[in-house]
Amino acid sequence: MRGEFEYRHGFPPGTNQVRPADHDDQAAARTLFQVTPTPAADLVTFYESIGDVTWADVGNGYFLDPAGDVLLRLQEYGVVDVGTDRKAHGLVIGSNGAGLIYVAGPDGTVYRTRTASLDEPELDKVANDLRQFLELLEDSLTRFKTDGDPGYL
Repeated sequence: MRGEFEYRHGFPPGTNQVRPADHDDQAAARTLFQVTPTPAADLVTFYESIGDVTWADVGNGYFLDPAGDVLLRLQEYGVVDVGTDRKAHGLVIGSNGAGLIYVAGPDGTVYRTRTASLDEPELDKVANDLRQFLELLEDSLTRFKTDGDPGYL
């Protein structure tokens, strides 16, 4: 993607990486999952290995936050009510460059807000679990690399 990016878009690429988790990330992840009522198992596994995902140049951008940021947001703002009955609690795990927010539910379901706000959020289910969500992200990268359109995620 980087090789053709500047030619296609007229400016150099920004940060586009999947950063491995370091010791601080793993410590934040352990703390996060000690204070989270019912963390999704996929999210625990993810943060054991991945520090964060930053794809600033794929469409408007895709960002999966480091565990430390997820923990800080949890401490400052609490959980997000998710699910059809709004009784399940999710964690904000990232966003896209258009300001829409990704929330992981306790069962692993990943939701996206309809607006850039968590005040009375309206959520759409985008994936059944984190694995499917990561596969959708990969598909977005592949499409973007091929034809410049990342799709709907």
